[in-house]
Amino acid sequence: MITPLDVTDRAVAERLLAIQHAAYAVEAELIGFDGIPPLHEDLAGLMSATEHWLGRYDGTLLVGAVAYEFPDDRTVEISRLIVDPAHARRGHGRALLDELDRIEPRPVSLVSTGSANAPATALYTSRGYTETGRVEVAPGIFVTGFSRGS
Repeated sequence: MITPLDVTDRAVAERLLAIQHAAYAVEAELIGFDGIPPLHEDLAGLMSATEHWLGRYDGTLLVGAVAYEFPDDRTVEISRLIVDPAHARRGHGRALLDELDRIEPRPVSLVSTGSANAPATALYTSRGYTETGRVEVAPGIFVTGFSRGS
């Protein structure tokens, strides 16, 4: 089941934060950099986030989420895609992206990830995203931007 999340609900935010920290710890290991901002976000920061959120449940357990924003009328920008590592590789991330496409069918979709995060890069390219560029965020650490649509 996928449903909108209310990050001002403390119980939801606590579970979401646990997933976020676990997911970004995996990415930090993959890319060799632990300076990823969501890895260090606290509960108050998450609860005051302005993004829209969709959560994926396995039964009653929240196992993943996607956060997104609308920089303009034509674009949806994915700011976070997180899956609990204990539930990874089961299609939860793809299902969240599919649902986002269904409920927010915008002509342009943007996302970025650590360039060395091969699983995320593979997911985005398999869904029609193309690389738009790379930015060095720390010495030797790059983030790749992706876009889909026109």
